[in-house]
Amino acid sequence: MPELWGPQELADYLKVSIETIYKWRTKRYGPPGVRIGKHVRYQPAEVLEWLNSLPKQVA
Repeated sequence: MPELWGPQELADYLKVSIETIYKWRTKRYGPPGVRIGKHVRYQPAEVLEWLNSLPKQVA
């Protein structure tokens, strides 16, 4: 089983604040998370899928 990330690991990976991760969760935005008891965990593969699904912006 692959390692799961908590909200802080996700924030570190995406280089956003932990507050941003919590706001996304309340707005049902961001990568899908799984609730395990009182904890939310993220699968790295699903995080990458979510990133790849975002619209590409031209600079």
